[in-house]
Amino acid sequence: MSKTLFDKVWDSHVVESIKDGPDIFLIDKHFIHEVTSPQAFDELKRRNLKVFDPNKIIATVDHNVPTLNQHLPINDKLSRNQVEKLKFNCLENNIDLFGLGNPNQGIVHVIGPELGITQPGMTIVCGDSHTSTHGAFGAIAFGIGTSQVAQVLASQCLLLNKPKKMRISINGKLNKNVTSKDIILYIISKLGTNGGTGFFVEYSGDVFKKMSMEGRMTVCNMSIEMGARGGIIAPDEITYKYLKNRDYSPKGKKLNSKIEGWNKLKTEKNAKFDKEHSFNASEIYPMLTYGTNPAMGIKYNDKIPDHNNKSDLKSLSYMGFKSGERLIGKKINYVFIGSCTNSRIEDFRLVAKYIKNKRKADNVNALIVPGSQKVLNQIKEEGLENIFSDSGFEIRQPGCSACLGMNDDKIPAGELCVSTSNRNFEGRQGPGSRTILSSPIIAAATAIHGKIVDINNE
Repeated sequence: MSKTLFDKVWDSHVVESIKDGPDIFLIDKHFIHEVTSPQAFDELKRRNLKVFDPNKIIATVDHNVPTLNQHLPINDKLSRNQVEKLKFNCLENNIDLFGLGNPNQGIVHVIGPELGITQPGMTIVCGDSHTSTHGAFGAIAFGIGTSQVAQVLASQCLLLNKPKKMRISINGKLNKNVTSKDIILYIISKLGTNGGTGFFVEYSGDVFKKMSMEGRMTVCNMSIEMGARGGIIAPDEITYKYLKNRDYSPKGKKLNSKIEGWNKLKTEKNAKFDKEHSFNASEIYPMLTYGTNPAMGIKYNDKIPDHNNKSDLKSLSYMGFKSGERLIGKKINYVFIGSCTNSRIEDFRLVAKYIKNKRKADNVNALIVPGSQKVLNQIKEEGLENIFSDSGFEIRQPGCSACLGMNDDKIPAGELCVSTSNRNFEGRQGPGSRTILSSPIIAAATAIHGKIVDINNE
């Protein structure tokens, strides 16, 4: 029987299938961070269990760390305790940790790919929902809960039921200023927040084949926002070129041998999916969200659609918007460019290209937060740092930052923030904050003008 890419990776990692039950599923790489791992390590101690394979675990700090003065002791007690606890657990169990000050430190879903740890055909988990990012490499990657983090630490396996399979295809020519972020926001706006529930999604078609690895990561990152277990894209020459010479990537003959195997990770011609969706690239334009879930998205200059259900009306009320109005012209005081969705060097190159020789509006607080120390160094080496500084943007140190209201970088209550992050839930960026999701280009334009502008007609 013909197999999909997802089938090939899944089936090769099934240790044993329990009759009328779940699969015992082998995990190749386990990423951990300071927020969801402490309880898992405590569970192992409580049950007198050891870490099964420390070599398959990579740890970093990202969610709750400050993005200013990372060389100084952390002021916030909770954050300090979490970071210290992770350091202790990693030392005790011989696990590699990229802590503050380490040249490889950064957001977990940024450092895995950029270091070459993430590779095609792998199974990857982390106690973070946006682990789906790594699916861009032809890997099965998904977030897990804290009890499952303990399960993987203790056994390097999970008990799982195999998800259903969905394929989303996009072909055609993209419109002006459309980025990978706009593509995934468009898909979510069409399918809804539950459109992918129970499925693992394969993205196919010309648009994804031509897309950079950074773009593919953005798409797979937000698969979870339509309820999918994860997203996956077949590896190809773009993947292999990205992986070449990465710190943890195979080298020379070993890489060539790996590529021979990776080339087989493609969906076969007659393979069946449980559901399929097709879209035309010409229908996709730069996108903005207007509500409190990522499915409430529109073309940047469209009117907010009419809503009559209680939940959507509550969402509009929270955001301070009304059906029938446009977001063009809305005054914005906060812009955040970062997160595991859009904090790679490609994102910052786009921003720098737009803002060069321009100055941000006086009313705007504009944050640039790279996803890793390596990205921060690239920003400096490529001269982007000067462009950001000359334009009035504030460059921070790596971390999740204002993506979520868990650290010091919060958006004040009542303020609108145009953000390149992945979620716009009530209070996501801080209590009472209001989030408009966008691409890095729209975020940059908003910062320069101090309001949302017609990006394609400037």
